[in-house]
Amino acid sequence: MSRSLDVFMLSGDLLFASKVRVAVDAVGGRMRMGGSLPKSDLSGLTHVVLDLSTRSKLAGSLATECQTRCPSARLIAYGPHVQTDRLQAAREGGIETVLTNNQFSRDVMSVLRSED
Repeated sequence: MSRSLDVFMLSGDLLFASKVRVAVDAVGGRMRMGGSLPKSDLSGLTHVVLDLSTRSKLAGSLATECQTRCPSARLIAYGPHVQTDRLQAAREGGIETVLTNNQFSRDVMSVLRSED
């Protein structure tokens, strides 16, 4: 990856977020977290990660907001495999990478480093 990771995580789950933070910190990146995207300049973000367990209501509008505010950021959503409606809503909302909790947890660093 040519630029360092700058991740904003939309989640209310501090335990899962700590795993992501450890992975991002390990490569010298930066991770911030909140319940919604901050009003500040987001143009440098490389990734926006949406936790569908705690912030699924954002799935419908996140892609549009990111297209305007952080167009080069890669959008990733993850959620429980049994909540197929939330996973599908994220895909239909324009989020390019949608994973189950297990997939994201298992491969967090490779998912964040992937350019596809």
